[in-house]
Amino acid sequence: MSSASQPQTIAVIDYGMGNLHSAAKAIEHVSDGANVIITGDPELIAQADRVVFPGVGAIRDCMAEILGRGVDKVVHQAIDAGKPVLAICVGMQALLNSSEENNGVDGLGILSGDVRYFGENHRDSAGEKLKVPHMGWNRVSQVAHPLWAGIEDNSYFYFVHSYYVDHAVPEQIAGSSHYGFDFTVALSAGNLFAVQFHPEKSADAGLQLLRNFCQWQPAP
Repeated sequence: MSSASQPQTIAVIDYGMGNLHSAAKAIEHVSDGANVIITGDPELIAQADRVVFPGVGAIRDCMAEILGRGVDKVVHQAIDAGKPVLAICVGMQALLNSSEENNGVDGLGILSGDVRYFGENHRDSAGEKLKVPHMGWNRVSQVAHPLWAGIEDNSYFYFVHSYYVDHAVPEQIAGSSHYGFDFTVALSAGNLFAVQFHPEKSADAGLQLLRNFCQWQPAP
């Protein structure tokens, strides 16, 4: 762990799914000199002060890599150790019980809830068809949490997804958006915070959330 004279280390978990450099660069930009590493090495992740669990692509492929590389154990260890952990996009979905994608895939079950498909015939309240995937900027309604510090409620964040979180535990919901219906976009549980949107692509609001993560000291 870092000391007062030594910069903290933030590990962005690499399990072969997606370009992680934009997230790492954004965290470097706001972290006040932290050592940001992209790694799949369990020892380096275990030594880090904070952990980022990203994810893009199909959940079946992501879960195969997560389990095949032992990333599930690494994430469990970081959470159990009380380290701040931030999950992003499919990283958030992988933490849940299951996903409808790819004819049904089991998740890690670290957070309660399931992942559902918006559907080919997804419509708004006026009956107008909505595009799936849900791609672009959308407002996020906040539930009080330190990672929202300095971010106005209903600020815009950037989304790219066809699947959404359903049946989340109400006490763990930290943010929601509306796309045809209200759905959960942020979950929190102790030292874990998970978001459906991409903070690294979400301009000032996203950078502020990442800055807050770099400074966050969860209650033991």
